[in-house]
Amino acid sequence: MVHTHRLSLSPWIYLKLDYAQYIALALIGTQSGYFISSWSLSQLMKFIIVPRRDFYKILGVKKSASVKDIKKAYRKLALQLHPDRNRDDPSAQDKFADLGAAYEVLTDEEKRKQYDAYGEEGLKEGHHHSSHGDIFSSFFGDFGFFGENQRQQDRNVPRGNDIVLDLEVTLEEVYSGNFVEVVRNKPVAKEAPGKRKCNCRQETRTTQLGPGRFQMTQEVVCDECPNVKMVNEERTLEVEIEQGVRDDMEYPFIGEGEPHIDGEPGDLRFRIKVMKHPVFERRGDDLYTNVTISLLEALMGFEMDIAHLDGHKVHIARDRITKPGAKLWKKGEGLPNFDNNNIRGSLIVTFDVEFPREQFDEPQKAGIRQLLRQASVQRVYNGLQGY
Repeated sequence: MVHTHRLSLSPWIYLKLDYAQYIALALIGTQSGYFISSWSLSQLMKFIIVPRRDFYKILGVKKSASVKDIKKAYRKLALQLHPDRNRDDPSAQDKFADLGAAYEVLTDEEKRKQYDAYGEEGLKEGHHHSSHGDIFSSFFGDFGFFGENQRQQDRNVPRGNDIVLDLEVTLEEVYSGNFVEVVRNKPVAKEAPGKRKCNCRQETRTTQLGPGRFQMTQEVVCDECPNVKMVNEERTLEVEIEQGVRDDMEYPFIGEGEPHIDGEPGDLRFRIKVMKHPVFERRGDDLYTNVTISLLEALMGFEMDIAHLDGHKVHIARDRITKPGAKLWKKGEGLPNFDNNNIRGSLIVTFDVEFPREQFDEPQKAGIRQLLRQASVQRVYNGLQGY
């Protein structure tokens, strides 16, 4: 896409140029004594002074970053750069706006292609900008760093009920992390014709019945407020499934709960429920699995690969006898620790030995006895006591 501008070389001559030609011809024109109008010079200075925004640099990600990486980077930086947290920084609003613009473009496949090919200028025509507040609230709800403290302090303001929803996640998501989009209809108060009673409360009224005689009565007193109606609005919330997240951990979205017609909405909390996995069992940060091998492999040794939760292979090699119930520890092949993703648990493999189903004939039995040369070791004991 080529953007063109008119350069005035004289009051009568105009040429149609792209940016590079515009600057080059302007410089040549000044050296050649051509007249450059003040309008042209001011536009030229804008092109020279104003840098194009590097959306990848703003988010701190590589150009090859996945959408998940971009969302993770945005979520982290949005908390750091939010204007409510940086009220003494006059550039905070611009930084936050740049962050929102970078997120909007790089998470949209078509916009990202245009940006990679032509830069930000390639997005100007027909580019719809989302509200940066909407992007932020999709990750955190109607969150305010200072507003939330005020909300907690003013206990007289009525609040709607909190909503707690179970969010099922896979063990693969716990291992690698993920973002889950949750689409829900949120009731939002909209203006409606007429008035309504609001802020109703019990008040005590005292009436004098005579000298020294008073009557106290309770009555309901209400204010008059503009009428409202509840309208469902579709909301898309981005829930980050962090690496190593544990069962029953909750992710709050402020103000996304049940509405209150005279106050503030409650909160929405997603409670994590890790689903059962067909191969791995989670215990803390460790993973457990069972591997069945043949009797021949148990006696002679074997090699095999176990496909892990992210697809990489865990290699296992045994060159000695493997007893039924034997365990093998693979350090660092467990789940990432939630508090420190650089720490990982272990993968514990328990071996089951499958015996042949066919019965041996006498010559085969004799051959096995000759090979193993093992006397009887039969004994009866309480295995639960560890004897």
